[in-house]
Amino acid sequence: KAMLNRAVDWDLLEKNPLERVRPLKEDKNPIVRYLTVDEELRLRNALVDRQQHQIAERDRHNKWLTERGRDTFPTLFECKYTDYLMPMVLTALNTGMRRGELFNLRVDDINLKSKQVQVKGSGAKSGNTRYIPLTNEGLTTLRNWIKQNKLQESNLVFPSPITGKRFDNIKKSWAGLIDIARIQNFRFHDLRHTYASKLV
Repeated sequence: KAMLNRAVDWDLLEKNPLERVRPLKEDKNPIVRYLTVDEELRLRNALVDRQQHQIAERDRHNKWLTERGRDTFPTLFECKYTDYLMPMVLTALNTGMRRGELFNLRVDDINLKSKQVQVKGSGAKSGNTRYIPLTNEGLTTLRNWIKQNKLQESNLVFPSPITGKRFDNIKKSWAGLIDIARIQNFRFHDLRHTYASKLV
């Protein structure tokens, strides 16, 4: 609208076609959702239950394959994490990182010695690089995940298990987890609000 006003001033337009258009009203009081103590406990329990279910499913499938003389998949009993979801959620809860920032996170962004995570400006919503101190749980989670997957410095911390590349979304696994936890109207982004509420 301002550019079109300038065009009128410069006699490039006779009148501004948007002159009578009013800007949309913004919601200046958005609902901020965060986990209650009970909900966080249910979420953490759901993460454990989900992993136990995956371990049992892998075991049943391997038995089925063995009975038919086929090659089996590695068991999940020895794994600290059966897939990306638990470490990703725990990292979000302990850093307040956005989902896209977790998708972009690389091993060399994590300094285990100084207990910090670097969120590069190129992958941050604000465009500014920032450094987040790691809690003990956050540090242990990332250390175990990196070790379990033998990740190298340039590797994505949470690559897609299907493509090996950056995640596009985790809607299905997140929806399943929230369903197990019986938590209503809670987005992945609300983990960031939960982290902020704890800091307050």
